[in-house]
Amino acid sequence: MTQSISSKLQSLLDEADRIKKQIHQETLSQQELEQKYFGKKGLFTVLSKQITSIPKNDKPQAGKVINHLKQDLQDFIEELSTYSSDPLTQQAKIDLTLPGKNPIIGHLHPISQAINQISGIFEKIGFIRVRYPEVDWDWYAFTSLNMPSNHPARDEWETFFVDQPPHHKKGKMVLTPHTSNGQVREMERVGEPPIRMINIARCYRRQQDVTHTQMFHQFEGLVIDKGITIQHLKGTIDYFAQQFYGPGSKSRIRPFHFKFTEPSFEVDFSCHICEGTGYITNPDNSQQRTKCRFCKSGWHEVGGAGMVHPNVLKAGGIDPSKYTGFAFGWGIERTYTLKEGLNIDDIRLLYSSKLNFLHQF
Repeated sequence: MTQSISSKLQSLLDEADRIKKQIHQETLSQQELEQKYFGKKGLFTVLSKQITSIPKNDKPQAGKVINHLKQDLQDFIEELSTYSSDPLTQQAKIDLTLPGKNPIIGHLHPISQAINQISGIFEKIGFIRVRYPEVDWDWYAFTSLNMPSNHPARDEWETFFVDQPPHHKKGKMVLTPHTSNGQVREMERVGEPPIRMINIARCYRRQQDVTHTQMFHQFEGLVIDKGITIQHLKGTIDYFAQQFYGPGSKSRIRPFHFKFTEPSFEVDFSCHICEGTGYITNPDNSQQRTKCRFCKSGWHEVGGAGMVHPNVLKAGGIDPSKYTGFAFGWGIERTYTLKEGLNIDDIRLLYSSKLNFLHQF
């Protein structure tokens, strides 16, 4: 009697299952197993030929079963190559004199390494590491920092706003565009100066190019005490440059305008990719130069700095007639990529999944 479609397929499934169980009980050598299962009259060879009699609708399922069985058989036979040829003992060949294999372990992400180094540099001169919310109220991110309601930074094309009901006093909720939201929070926490704070956290802005990412890390320095001047600020910047980049590193401050500092400055460090020239020389032709796509000028702007605005001190409950201070906020990614020898001209690489890039660090 002719078998039904289901019975033909079931017969093949049963035979495949029997063969799979059988091979795990074999005591034959590798060569004998290959002949028994994959020879001209081998068990697998005979079974695979039966697929021609399987009805068309059942052939895809039958094909999968055959392929899986073949892989299982091959894997089992290949495993024997690491074992003794003695079919009775099947003992593994182990050379106890060989050195052990070190397990594969990862390492800290380059940005985490930079954060640790930056923290250590500032701790040596009395800064205390703190951390404040990355999702915060408008009051701490903008209003307390002397930024009016119509400031461009509050535009939805610049800042990520959280879809939550606003606070009746502190306003809307935002993803912090800078670590400066920690300034007034630190003043509230400490109460009476002196203050030496280093705040490191993630920040978010709606920008994306070779020198910007929508999520980035920033470190915020804040010093408040009696008699603090611009000289203290510049000295701190120079100290950091020497410690982080090494002797000979150049830094400069340029007059700028920020609402939360007065006077305000942009902070630049010399670019190591183009050696401060603004141009990359063609290694094959010294006469050909292209503009450095990372700095474009020989200097690379890392962030802002300045003397804390009196209105910000007032917002933090500190009397500006008694105390002065300075603050700075720099992107860790942009600061890190200026290290000599890295030659990273696109900070988006730091957050890529390219392991061959990340393994360098």
